[in-house]
Amino acid sequence: MGKVEQINALELGNGIQFLLDSAYKIFSNPISVIDINYNLIAFTDVPFDDPNWNELVTTGTYSLKTLERLANEGLIETITNAEKTAVLKSEALASAKVSGHIFNKDNINVALAMMSEHNTTFDAESMAAFEALVNKISSEIRDYDYFTIIALTFHEDKINLLLDEPINNPFLFNPQAQILYDAFDEYLYVAVVSLERNGILEYVHKNRLSYFKSMLKTTYRSFKYSVHSNYIVMLMSSRHKYFYGAPFFASNAGLFEQNGLFMGISESFESIYELRKYYDQAVAALTGGMASNDGSRIFLHNGTL
Repeated sequence: MGKVEQINALELGNGIQFLLDSAYKIFSNPISVIDINYNLIAFTDVPFDDPNWNELVTTGTYSLKTLERLANEGLIETITNAEKTAVLKSEALASAKVSGHIFNKDNINVALAMMSEHNTTFDAESMAAFEALVNKISSEIRDYDYFTIIALTFHEDKINLLLDEPINNPFLFNPQAQILYDAFDEYLYVAVVSLERNGILEYVHKNRLSYFKSMLKTTYRSFKYSVHSNYIVMLMSSRHKYFYGAPFFASNAGLFEQNGLFMGISESFESIYELRKYYDQAVAALTGGMASNDGSRIFLHNGTL
């Protein structure tokens, strides 16, 4: 039985660790799985003297210094741009690696499998078998809540990261940015939504923001959301259901009025790293529109910020 057949024959239901340990007997190479936040999920506990491997299995993640080195070598970008698997060779690596994207049941990239070329080489059979292993792991995690939740919270965490901190090394954040950008086409808009405060306590206000975020997400499923400062943030693509600004939301105008919601929408932009600038535009459109008090609920930025 060849390697591909052996991988395909592995039983599901025993967890990722079982699959990695079984795969090691087939490949004789160290294998690890990390989630999209670079946190270690499982690894083959075998002797292997490799600096990056040692850091990962000892600390459970990669340091910022290591990630920056890998990013500057172009390795993170190579992994990110790969449709499924990628072979990695660089002076930054002690040995060649092959990586593979792991997807949850919603077809969202939530983890990465990595195998090092140690005891056996990456021949055609091994590469095909590794891809089969990646598919097997994706099947294994299909009903794991962890990988569903991490995908849901990932967007909010990364939107807030981009709003809170200047990104000095975009290459480092390309995997996160690409996942955030996934399913968006062409240019983006950002909208902020506010609700009438009326003296409500801060923690109650935050809970209400979370509730209304959930309500809007049910109505506009293709957008990506976070709660930042005192606003609900909506990241929108120009191609989502013919979105082209305020008229898109006119069909649900009653939803905004009945729930005391106001929305400000930025101009279009292309780079996710410019999110903060266009968020500020959306806030300016919102606050300026609310100050005018003309009965409107949705305001477009006029380009004067």
